[in-house]
Amino acid sequence: MSLWQFFLHNRDQILSATLEHLALVGAAMLIAVLVGVPAGILVTRRKWLEKPILGIANVAETIPSLALLGFLLPVPWLGDRAERLAIAALALYALLPIIRNTATGIEGVDPSIREAARAMGMTDAQILIKVELPLAFSYLLAGIRVAAVLTIGIATVAAAVGAGGLGEFIFRGLAMVNNQLILAGAIPAAFLALAADFLLGLLERRFRYAR
Repeated sequence: MSLWQFFLHNRDQILSATLEHLALVGAAMLIAVLVGVPAGILVTRRKWLEKPILGIANVAETIPSLALLGFLLPVPWLGDRAERLAIAALALYALLPIIRNTATGIEGVDPSIREAARAMGMTDAQILIKVELPLAFSYLLAGIRVAAVLTIGIATVAAAVGAGGLGEFIFRGLAMVNNQLILAGAIPAAFLALAADFLLGLLERRFRYAR
């Protein structure tokens, strides 16, 4: 059976695994954005927090994915369900580029623009929401883009704890020494990563030019 025939024959299973993969990545990215953007803003407001916040994110980034899943397994509530465990681990991996790019974008705003906004009577919160974040949005999107591509790739390891996704095909293929099974997981995962990179790249360039 050719690879194309294998894909056609197992298209329902591959589609289901792809949707599971997207659900894991989507949930992890949502958490990472909700945590990472405020953390990036906090870094620009409280410089003494820069080293500890980026240090923690850096440490999470350097831990091998299987080891991180093992570290999180004893955590109450997370270890009760494989999906929660995988989402938490993926969110930790996605934090660093989002925090770093959010901080870089805000710090890159021209000081004269801030002064002009302050002269108009804007408060610090208004300057952040109406001036800094819109001008830094392309940088923020660049961080989300990097995090999304990274997370899609790492999410294949989630199958090791029973969280599902395209990694199931890869692990089954490795166990059975079956290249078709491995490619059934690897090719859709690569396609998802390329699609996310392309679409978020278009959005990022649009806001960069608008700036």
